[in-house]
Amino acid sequence: MGSANNNYALAENRNAWRQAVSQAYFSLDVEPHDKEHFSGSMSRWRLGSVELSRIHCDGLIYRRHDRHLLEETESSLLIAVPEDDTISFEQCDRRSVCRPGGFLVERSDAPYEYWHTKRNRQWVLKVPTAHLRARLGRSERLGGLTFDGRTGIASFFVSSLHTVIRHIDLIDDVARGAAGTNLTELLGLAIMDDQRVLTSSLSSVRAAHLSRAENFIRENLKDMELSPGKVAEGCGISLRYLQRLFQESDQSIQGYIRERRLNRCNEELRSLQSSRSISDIAYDWGFSDQAQFSKYYRAKFGETASETRREAMTAIREI
Repeated sequence: MGSANNNYALAENRNAWRQAVSQAYFSLDVEPHDKEHFSGSMSRWRLGSVELSRIHCDGLIYRRHDRHLLEETESSLLIAVPEDDTISFEQCDRRSVCRPGGFLVERSDAPYEYWHTKRNRQWVLKVPTAHLRARLGRSERLGGLTFDGRTGIASFFVSSLHTVIRHIDLIDDVARGAAGTNLTELLGLAIMDDQRVLTSSLSSVRAAHLSRAENFIRENLKDMELSPGKVAEGCGISLRYLQRLFQESDQSIQGYIRERRLNRCNEELRSLQSSRSISDIAYDWGFSDQAQFSKYYRAKFGETASETRREAMTAIREI
């Protein structure tokens, strides 16, 4: 059934492992702790536009440098869930430690170091940054955050991930796509539930107001009448104050709303769950003018919506 979509790789040296992880995630340098004796294995599954992988390898250090970013075409977030050994991580002046039972967020669009000293099993969820940005807003604050997978919504996310893992070879591609969407939603809720996500150059009060506005936009994204005035009213703040908040985050309110809508359209176009027409998808996410939607979509993604759908279908068949 769906098991045909599983890719498996076995590596007995550093170069082979670097090739395997770079193909699964993005370009990285790999340095094993034991350079003479190293082995690792990896299995991969596609869950719609989300990818899940299972890694089992000896201790090592992954390094992502500025030169690797030159190859980046679409940024993503990796959610690492260790099972046996603590993983350490450093990105953008934030150093983190994630123990078994928790999970760590890594950004692909900034250099980092990631390491563990012992042989370790890990689950890794690769999520397009655009999918979480459509739910959470800016992703710059996420790199290096760790979450306790034993409490709150984070626990629900981890248990749901394990449920998907147990059933992954029993479900077809459409069900896998639904599972990927569900995991992305739960991950977004787990991140939003953490007060550290509000930390920014803004004061805590202003950051809270901005986060509330972003949440209001996310929850009302399909509303054709969604406007800056409606957002301000829904959040109980003045329009001028709201505009200033978004200016300080380097984006207009209208631009923010449009980007969230485009990201959700892109996500649905890449999903096997949706058989709706492109015009229906665009309309449902708040675009009443199809010509404008096509113009904005091509400007953001560098291709038409039809090309996105064809590429998604091809990727599903090839994995």
